[in-house]
Amino acid sequence: MAGSQDLFSGGPATARHAPLAERMRPRDLSEVVGQSHLLGPGKPLRVAFESGRPHSMIFWGPPGVGKTTLARLMADGFDAQFIAISAVLGGVKDIREAVQVAQVAQGQGRRTILFVDEVHRFNKAQQDAFLPYVESGLFTFIGATTENPSFEVNSALLSRARVYVLESLSVEELMQLIDRAIDILGRDSDTEDGERTPLQLAPEAREVLARWADGDARRVINAIEVVAESAMAAGRTVVDGEWLETSLSQNLRRFDKGGDAFYDQISALHKSVRGSDPDAALYWFARMLDGGADPRYLARRIVRMAVEDIGLADPRATQLALNGADIYERLGSPEGELALAQAVVYLACAAKSNALYMAYKQARRYAEEHGSAPVPIHLRNAPTKLMKQMGHGKEYRYAHDEPQGYAAGENYFPDGLRARFYQPTDRGLEGKISEKLAFLRQLDRQAKS
Repeated sequence: MAGSQDLFSGGPATARHAPLAERMRPRDLSEVVGQSHLLGPGKPLRVAFESGRPHSMIFWGPPGVGKTTLARLMADGFDAQFIAISAVLGGVKDIREAVQVAQVAQGQGRRTILFVDEVHRFNKAQQDAFLPYVESGLFTFIGATTENPSFEVNSALLSRARVYVLESLSVEELMQLIDRAIDILGRDSDTEDGERTPLQLAPEAREVLARWADGDARRVINAIEVVAESAMAAGRTVVDGEWLETSLSQNLRRFDKGGDAFYDQISALHKSVRGSDPDAALYWFARMLDGGADPRYLARRIVRMAVEDIGLADPRATQLALNGADIYERLGSPEGELALAQAVVYLACAAKSNALYMAYKQARRYAEEHGSAPVPIHLRNAPTKLMKQMGHGKEYRYAHDEPQGYAAGENYFPDGLRARFYQPTDRGLEGKISEKLAFLRQLDRQAKS
């Protein structure tokens, strides 16, 4: 079966050649960093652990916050067999195998916890396959997802599990992990004569690393491992901020998601698209991916670019941007990134117009200023006899019955108000839209003359 990658946040050292995350595997809840709102005294997951009665649940939270770790600890705490399936790599065959293994354990009087990572990537039929076994108690189901389970998990499965929301780790919590990692690396660096050559992080490097990890424990642990290897190769025992930037030049091109570098680069990407330079747009897109930007964030920004800078000049741009976002959700990285790159290039090459964007902003301001103006009587709905008697909808002109399918001279604004927000350009489809609107306005003038 396709196993899930674990995240561990502190614990006994194993073989010194094992990945650092493995060496930091926790032995019990007291060694887990973060999630105090769930694991503190009297909190839901702490109570579940202490009760001795496991229940099906779904862990919802961003990457690297301990979803797999908690599931494994729960299996240990309940002396249950632990089976892990990755919804990204697995399928119905893995579900069947898990059921068979659980049935064997049940025959031996042992519980089973089935952990499904990225459960939202299973389709409805695959998710439904768990239901009879959850209901029969063959196994305790624990799903992990980075997406809102209300939308991504079947309601039938969701109704049989409690949802626990896991939070990104704070800077202070990440610093705890950094200190533990440094301590473990120091122990593993003991020489035969017992001398230690521990790695030391200067305070500014420690904080930079914690903030860069952006709440992701796995990211910070992996980064420390890279830093340690670089420092050892260079014969250094102290890492300052400058060395940190240098040693992680391949991995720490990633940026603080709230920092200037991040927003400068997304600005450069947006302006390259707006400036119709597909090569520069591709460069900034690739650079941000290489630097660790979340492709989902980039997908959202690409859709925004399509609406803001292209709009009705080429409506296909918005659809292609949405398609790229959807394809990425289906395929993930790296395959899905190509669809986003395709959208970036199309947007850069498409006809440009911000007419819709500007019209929307003006309409919002106008609505704020005149938000109390009543709907004209002829435009009001009249579903009841009383409303009809009050004149609602009276003298409304049904456009489809008018010449050209247009009620020339009709007013759809509140009485006394009139404004023109949308000024289409002559580029792309908007050129045709501009001609159409000019023709309709000519009909309006003729109707009033």
